[in-house]
Amino acid sequence: MKQLIVATIIWALSSTAASAESKVQIPEVDEAKKRIQIFSKTLKSKLKAAISEGGLSKGISVCKTAAPQIAADLSTQGWRVSRTSLKTRNPLNTPDAWERETLEYLERIKAKGTNFNALNKIKVTDISFRYMQAIPTGGLCLSCHGENVSDEVSKALAEHYPNDHATGFKLGDIRGAFSLEKEYLESL
Repeated sequence: MKQLIVATIIWALSSTAASAESKVQIPEVDEAKKRIQIFSKTLKSKLKAAISEGGLSKGISVCKTAAPQIAADLSTQGWRVSRTSLKTRNPLNTPDAWERETLEYLERIKAKGTNFNALNKIKVTDISFRYMQAIPTGGLCLSCHGENVSDEVSKALAEHYPNDHATGFKLGDIRGAFSLEKEYLESL
């Protein structure tokens, strides 16, 4: 019962424009943020190197293999680390029901002027902790996810992602979100 009350309080706090973690201390939040930071920095580094070496088409190729590998490398100690979006590029990143609801929630609170750093949501149950943090569309993202991608990029996307839906973004849009889950109980 105590865990249900805590989960209800956390959900209520995360449903406001203010970030839940600023009001309630949950140790998993710090670990989730650390894993997101590693994911983001590692992927950006690999993308920049690939683009520098072989242009945007090389970046797309590297992103296709590097992002899932980075997520797998960070999915340790009971954590599952991934990315998702309302407009996916890779169908394996299609959001589940809670992720879809959270992405829609993040879009609503962003539209109300919420600071990008506060675009996150927490869900705690008896068996798991879930955390999502919005991914902003930055300048580098627009080359492959923007409204006007080059012919080179269009060709590479068609080759690597024939069912791509992840274009049409503008600078500052929510590109998607990091989605992390930590299960408290082993599978029964």
